[in-house]
Amino acid sequence: MSKRQSWATVAVALLCGGILVLFTDVEVDMVRWFNCGPLATEAEQRSEVCR
Repeated sequence: MSKRQSWATVAVALLCGGILVLFTDVEVDMVRWFNCGPLATEAEQRSEVCR
């Protein structure tokens, strides 16, 4: 593997890792909003997860 291919591999790995982190954070926020948002019951909104 040449030096150029190594840098390209590292760049692609970082890009994929960044995309994975971004979508994981978005998914967690979306699930929290759905579980603790306006459609949730009062008990759910007062739960430890929603604080």
